[in-house]
Amino acid sequence: MGEATTSVEAVFREERGRLLAALVRRFGDLDLAEEVTSEAIEAALAHWPADGVPSKPGAWLMTTARRKAVDRLRRDQAFAARLAILQVEADRADPVPAPEPGGELPDERLQLFFTCAHPALAAEDRTALTLRCLAGLTTPEVARAFLVESATMAKRITRAKKKIREARIPFRVPGADELPGRLPGVLQVLYSIFTEGYAASSGANLQRLDLAEEAIRLARILRRLLPAEREVAGLLGLMLLVHARRDARTGPGGEPVLLDDQDRSRWDAPMITDGSELAVAALTGGPPGPYGVQAAIAAVHDEAADLASTDWAQIVALYDVLHALAPSPVVRLNRAAAVAMRDGPQAGLDLLDALAGEPLLRGHHPYPAARADLLHRLGRHAEAAAAYREAIGLAGTEPERAMLQRRLDATERTDQP
Repeated sequence: MGEATTSVEAVFREERGRLLAALVRRFGDLDLAEEVTSEAIEAALAHWPADGVPSKPGAWLMTTARRKAVDRLRRDQAFAARLAILQVEADRADPVPAPEPGGELPDERLQLFFTCAHPALAAEDRTALTLRCLAGLTTPEVARAFLVESATMAKRITRAKKKIREARIPFRVPGADELPGRLPGVLQVLYSIFTEGYAASSGANLQRLDLAEEAIRLARILRRLLPAEREVAGLLGLMLLVHARRDARTGPGGEPVLLDDQDRSRWDAPMITDGSELAVAALTGGPPGPYGVQAAIAAVHDEAADLASTDWAQIVALYDVLHALAPSPVVRLNRAAAVAMRDGPQAGLDLLDALAGEPLLRGHHPYPAARADLLHRLGRHAEAAAAYREAIGLAGTEPERAMLQRRLDATERTDQP
């Protein structure tokens, strides 16, 4: 039973998003699709341990789910009539070919990506819905991922579904003229999930590897669905190049290990190779995009033997390109840190001080932490200590606060006569 259940769970993980997308596409209702998807999985758990996993499990699940949806619609004629109206409108805009009986489950997840990340939805709702529908996390799991109550997350997901239903947001891939304006929203949702996994905003742990790996899995799917989109390659490459350092980013107690102290032999070399190839693909064939440039920056870091041999001049130049494409105070902060490595701590500090009035950096603990490090390197220990205290007050996770406290303690010891 245990081995069979494991097989079912593996199939479910692979097929759930495809199944859900196909059902939403066919019936036009996300709630109905989720319910019958769950019922089909329950049926599989009941039958497959005894009968074995079918040769085409996706088609088996689809057939079962469609039957359950039809049964449900027959019992609720008003609901069926409303869905019929929505489906007729959708088919007029974008007809759906009937699936071949017994054939492979069609992969319609691309439509689901764009539905979940529709610009009409609030940003936090897009991320929640993507994790719920495409990643298959339960509502409590999504809530835990962002450290909110399950009831709060349930309201977000319900609100997003209601918006899709009432605004009649189409379940389709944007046309060629719409894609450039809509794709960045999809990529931003995936990057937000990865960022929360790479550096949690709060809590007891620095990293949420499960979230980071789920974002990478979804980005791989998107890359397969949109192989010609260079920014999709750039985002996936960026994720891989950053995630390749995961084992070296924390110490035995979960404390952060900064880049200059990491054991680079623990970095994932095959993942770096894959990420670097994607970075090249992202920067080949046209003007660069922000994710492709960020992937290139990560590749320069990952391909260096150590901190001293890193090509800081190239990194500064890449940050100049990134700032031209997507200007932000955070980009300028990161560029200042690179300039400090290229030209010395005073040059970097001058750039950081020029950012002192930026509202977006006031609650961003890396800003005072970066100033503290440069002030310490310049021997201005009292000012460094004050900046470390500010960073500790802003840091969201316990490991980050502990690391900053150790740096503060070392600075204060250095300043003692």
